[in-house]
Amino acid sequence: MRPLCLKVDESLHTRLAAAARKRGKSRSQLVRMALEAFLDMLEVAQPGSCHDVAADLAGCVEGPGDLSANKKYMQGFGK
Repeated sequence: MRPLCLKVDESLHTRLAAAARKRGKSRSQLVRMALEAFLDMLEVAQPGSCHDVAADLAGCVEGPGDLSANKKYMQGFGK
């Protein structure tokens, strides 16, 4: 394993030490477990792309296929 140093205030250190004693783990083990859980949560919370989020909506509306490229649809827009 690679070492990682971090500074915590006295209150957090006390809480960490108490939690480690209560669970029969070292402070390092407890910090690793917490960090892994946090990083796993971040990976689950962030979808891959906008398409992944809206994939079920793709193709659910009707309209001209060239709407974004054909300038005739923009005539009079904004007037």
